[in-house]
Amino acid sequence: MKVLKISKDEIKEYEKLKIISKLAMAKGKIELLENKYSCSFNELDKIIKNKESENFNTWDDYIEWKAYKKTIEKLKQRIKEIESAENIPSP
Repeated sequence: MKVLKISKDEIKEYEKLKIISKLAMAKGKIELLENKYSCSFNELDKIIKNKESENFNTWDDYIEWKAYKKTIEKLKQRIKEIESAENIPSP
């Protein structure tokens, strides 16, 4: 029986690739929202805070956009953690 050997660096790269695919999805969703509103998140934030009447669809998009931004931050942090990981269990 042949034993498959996987290095710690290969495990790190695999984990990073999984996160990068999630990052790409979240960035794609943000791009759709940027195109829909023709502005950045910060600009939409100012618009929402300065409006006297609420638009529930815009508010829903704002909350979704905010969540995607937070997700991206967490995923980027996770990549940093993986890159600096020392204790990787052997498969």
